Amino acid sequence: MIKILPLLCISTLFLNANVLQEAIDNAPQGATLTLPKGIYKGNIVINKPLTIQGKNKNITILGEQNGSVVTINSDDVTLKNLHITASGERMDHLDAGITLRHVKHIQITECNITDSLYGIDMNMVEDSLISNNYITSKKYAIPLRGDALKLWYANHNTIQNNTIEHSRDVTFTYAHHNLIEDNTFLNNRFALHLEMSHQNSIKNNTFRYNAVGILMMGIKDTNVTGNKLLSSKGVAGIAVVADKVTHFHFEHNLVKYNARAFYIDEKGTEKGIQRFINYNQFLYNAEVFHFHSTVKNNMITHNIIKGNIEDVLQDLTSSPPQNNTVSYNYWDRYEGFDRDHDNIGDTSHYIFLYADQLWKYNNRIKFFYNTPILSIINLLSRVTPFIEPVLLLEDTKPLMTLPSLPVLPPHQ
Repeated sequence: MIKILPLLCISTLFLNANVLQEAIDNAPQGATLTLPKGIYKGNIVINKPLTIQGKNKNITILGEQNGSVVTINSDDVTLKNLHITASGERMDHLDAGITLRHVKHIQITECNITDSLYGIDMNMVEDSLISNNYITSKKYAIPLRGDALKLWYANHNTIQNNTIEHSRDVTFTYAHHNLIEDNTFLNNRFALHLEMSHQNSIKNNTFRYNAVGILMMGIKDTNVTGNKLLSSKGVAGIAVVADKVTHFHFEHNLVKYNARAFYIDEKGTEKGIQRFINYNQFLYNAEVFHFHSTVKNNMITHNIIKGNIEDVLQDLTSSPPQNNTVSYNYWDRYEGFDRDHDNIGDTSHYIFLYADQLWKYNNRIKFFYNTPILSIINLLSRVTPFIEPVLLLEDTKPLMTLPSLPVLPPHQ
């Protein structure tokens, strides 16, 4: 039976560092330490199964502005209802609010982690829960901040219902089978950055005011569903970057008010459909699908593409589109007819790149977008093109009216 050890209740006294550390060292395995209101000096180390929880909302573990505030080296540790603050600032030491090393069955819940270079550093952590926390970094320039969450070889973890803001990134490196669900990411650089991390699920999160919402590099078997990716910041603000991803499903997401909604760079050796982009809403973005090189191996179906400046762009036009399944999307630029009234256009929706649309490659010319002179040039290039345009994408069955997509989950 777990033994509960309430510490001496001292409302405003600043406790000496060794008081909390001594309580941890003297507690039996599996004990619960319930901390009353107060400020407890940090840089504590936990080497046994233990629960440390705050009795109310005014419990602070204050670091020494050097090293990590809490270091956990044991399985089966729980931290709950604590304010953890004031880590060191050494990036080479990965100074963090909480450092986890080679552990499993950890729970960190209802904690505020502030003024910490890294929020939670998770090195080889498995089967753990990070939930209902608020995490922010030190108030440095973004490149000098650490990651709110840093997962390295960390598998089968759940990151759920956290609010992460004003940090650098949340990074997953060689981290597989993790669930990232119902979180809110605000004002970060790369809200989520997954590299060589496979079979992860990103569900029902809200991304707002980040430079990049989700950046994926060299991943496979990953599902991104039910998310809201809104208002990525900056001229190049991107909701989603899919760089050499395979067996990737992007479904039932809302992507709105971004400079770029989706940036895609395929893997040269891939074969068959690799990216499944279905049942999403792409609304009021400057660009929707921006392909770096060949437009190939994509399934793009049942999406709403509405109110965007450009629907499809391509950086390199040396290869024609290959092996794409594009159908049943609603494009607000479609100009065909529906004579049999089946809500499907009688002709395909073709998206061309016209050779004289130089503004797509020159930001100075882009300033004149939608001005009368550029509108006339674009009209002439469509009516009487003097150079053969490049076909970027063809929707063989475009929808005539807006489809009824499933309602996205509620978010903050």
